Amino acid sequence: MLVASLAFATMAVCVKFASAWFTSAELVFWRGLIGMVTMWLWARSRGETLATRYPGMHAWRSMVGVASLGAWFHALALLPLATAMTLNYMSSVWVAAFLVGGALVAWNPRSGAPLPARQGALALTVLGGFGGVLLMLRPTVEQHQMFAGLVGLLSGLLAAFAYMQVMALGKIGEPESRTVFYFAVGSAVAGAAGMAFTGVSDWDWLHALWLLPVGLLASLGQLFMTRAYSHGATLVVANLQYAGIVFGALYSLLLFGDRIPLLGWVGMALILASGVAATVLRAKAAPDAPGEEH
Repeated sequence: MLVASLAFATMAVCVKFASAWFTSAELVFWRGLIGMVTMWLWARSRGETLATRYPGMHAWRSMVGVASLGAWFHALALLPLATAMTLNYMSSVWVAAFLVGGALVAWNPRSGAPLPARQGALALTVLGGFGGVLLMLRPTVEQHQMFAGLVGLLSGLLAAFAYMQVMALGKIGEPESRTVFYFAVGSAVAGAAGMAFTGVSDWDWLHALWLLPVGLLASLGQLFMTRAYSHGATLVVANLQYAGIVFGALYSLLLFGDRIPLLGWVGMALILASGVAATVLRAKAAPDAPGEEH
């Protein structure tokens, strides 16, 4: 999981550099195309087949995941790296919000039944997470940054839906290489469709070199993350994924010279703590539930 988190953070660095010359649609397309080739070679080396009996499930996972990916790439282009990374990691808080909302809808106070256990604690993690968002996206930011921040927040929301589909695919026994491969297929198709509307940027081989690590690191990160959830302790693995926020903050400071104010650091810490707490509470409520995947 630590290798996966480092791979995703490093990919985000490459995306941020590449976004100066390529649109989000182009980045999604090349990320998918390179990922397809990488995962096909990986599956072939292991003697695994990529044929699936669940094309509909993979299509839904790809559709939601690609929407999340596109939103995240757009946020990376306009926001400080640490901010865009942290907002994308709000997915665990969103899942907690879904659970609290579902419990409240199902609960009938007139029946005299108590509110389901741990809902109050989960609600606090949700409030803490969104409090962190408000601190990171202070009202003093410029208007275009605020919009990019909302897009980054949307990427985390959509990632939460994608995680749920990945859990479903894991339950029916789909191998890691197959899940990652079909997501790459969806990325390539969606990116190509987007390019039909946004056009293609002028090609420069020096700038295009940034595209290769985007696809390779994305595949490596997804493969390692899926494997970590398949073979590791779910709770430990799920919390180790937040190392990506730390890696993103270090890259943001060292490579881009971003100056994150104190309130921004506090907001980042709130989101991180809320995500970890939400993961722990969900694991206690459903100890046999599988983990998440980026």
